[in-house]
Amino acid sequence: MILRSFKEILQRERYVVDTAPTGAEAIQKSFAEFYNLALIDIRLPDMEGTKLLTEMKETIPKMRKIIVTGFPDLQNAIAAIRGAADDYLTKPANPSTLIATIARQLEMQAKEGDYDQKKVVDFIESRVKELESHDSTK
Repeated sequence: MILRSFKEILQRERYVVDTAPTGAEAIQKSFAEFYNLALIDIRLPDMEGTKLLTEMKETIPKMRKIIVTGFPDLQNAIAAIRGAADDYLTKPANPSTLIATIARQLEMQAKEGDYDQKKVVDFIESRVKELESHDSTK
């Protein structure tokens, strides 16, 4: 029911949404498609969400992963952080909190992508200068 609710809320906000009711299906989809962000329930029918965090394929720019739990406790939060979760939401998630969290994570992803592109450009420019100076000393 929560999966359906999240999907409806996000589609109303004009997000393109795909769902996977099991961890195995989510893993399979992450290898076949590009996803910017994944909302991962801490408890799935076939595995713990913290295991799914480490099993999903990383994408470029890095897919943002948000753990969603109806069982908020310190151990879940620690496991989510160790599993490389980018954020943590508790159920029932307020729609405005859900949307704000997703928007923030996607903004961070965009900034990281810009930074990665800048690093590549800086590397190429420095390498070209290095090669040009090497050629001029010959």
